[in-house]
Amino acid sequence: MVKARRRGELPMVSLTLPLALEQFFRILVSSVDTAMLSTYNNDAVAAVGMVSQYIFFLTLVFSVIGTGCSIVLAQYIGAEKSKTELNHIAQASTVMILIATAVMTLLVIFGTGPLLSCYKLEDSVRAYAHEYFVIFGGICCVFNAVSLLQSAILRTYGYSREVMISSIAANLVNVLGNALALYGWFGLPVFGVKGVAWASGLSLLVSCFLCYWFIKRKEDVYFSLKGIFKIPSKFFKLILSVGVPTAGESLSYNMSQIAIMAMISTLGTNAMSAQVYTQTIVRFVYAFAIAVGSASQIKAGYYVGAQQNNVALKKIILYQVVATSCSMVLMLVLNLFKSPVIRIFTDIPEVTVLVSTLLLYSIYIEFGRSLNLVYVGALKGAGDVRFPVLYGIFSNWCIMVLGSYILGLKFGLGLVGFWLGIGTDETTRGIVMFFRWKSCRWQRHSLV
Repeated sequence: MVKARRRGELPMVSLTLPLALEQFFRILVSSVDTAMLSTYNNDAVAAVGMVSQYIFFLTLVFSVIGTGCSIVLAQYIGAEKSKTELNHIAQASTVMILIATAVMTLLVIFGTGPLLSCYKLEDSVRAYAHEYFVIFGGICCVFNAVSLLQSAILRTYGYSREVMISSIAANLVNVLGNALALYGWFGLPVFGVKGVAWASGLSLLVSCFLCYWFIKRKEDVYFSLKGIFKIPSKFFKLILSVGVPTAGESLSYNMSQIAIMAMISTLGTNAMSAQVYTQTIVRFVYAFAIAVGSASQIKAGYYVGAQQNNVALKKIILYQVVATSCSMVLMLVLNLFKSPVIRIFTDIPEVTVLVSTLLLYSIYIEFGRSLNLVYVGALKGAGDVRFPVLYGIFSNWCIMVLGSYILGLKFGLGLVGFWLGIGTDETTRGIVMFFRWKSCRWQRHSLV
């Protein structure tokens, strides 16, 4: 049995700091990954970029199970449920992950050709896209899925440092594998996109092995495959009941971002470049807010499961104040030193001016985002999933997309109008979630 008090009193820093470092490292390595591929072939960059949106949707399917597992598991840990019940949650998640993986693998292997035929592509881009998606998105997707689930389980038990170590090791393997595939080191042939795809798959395999090793080493992490065919059906239902709506929100958000980028494309290449560069820079700031939001979800689950609702109410508000304060300080520092940062990405005067302006307006966005990430994470951790998801979908399209269209295109504010629309979505949604948390209605939605 896992002691609720020990889990509930787990220092927030020990959860948040590894998550923040993991997020930061992922962003850094992703940037390096793209830069390395660009030295090989621009067509390869275009091909990988195109299929990456479909890889995101695959990851979204797997995150349905991983997120559901994390929320249910946190509340069961807080409620001091038995070892058998905790193990059933991990087992049910594993069964669903493997079924989803089998289906997705077959779809990718046999569906990539027909999918790419819907696009007007140059032959080289089509070939690169097919190679990468079939290998990484299809053959290797089992490693992606299992790694996501193992990471969710470890984080929920409070072992975010171990997940960080696994992630950093996997990303280093990915960078090294890319270098071997693209640069022909040690006399090896240049494998190109195929080599990059296999390197990415190998990095996920490394993550799987490391996470498995950490799970086996931790005596208080209950995850055994013994009796996996005797799992009560209620655990499958519980995991999906919170996982599916959460995935719906993520899908809505990313689709709204695609819609916004489509509108920005009408403003010209400089506007699109400025949008991408600014988003890339700001990601390093909100990595911390994402980490606090993830940790808040886990802590809320502990407290609610242990019926310590008053503690949860006060603690989450404290976590939000810390997250918002840190985000604001980081944004102010970034704006003070933005000129050398922008020069890393571009030296085009028109783009530089746009990025500089957007970084100033990003203070508004990051204020709202820090509210939103913490309170939405806490509400989900408490089991109150439907309200933040439904309101989030409404806000994405009726405030962010519609507001961006009106301010950016109709009122002629350009990129500034789009960022005001995005910031208004994040801020109003964050304020609504704050009042939802203060109302304590989430106490009705406990899963245990």
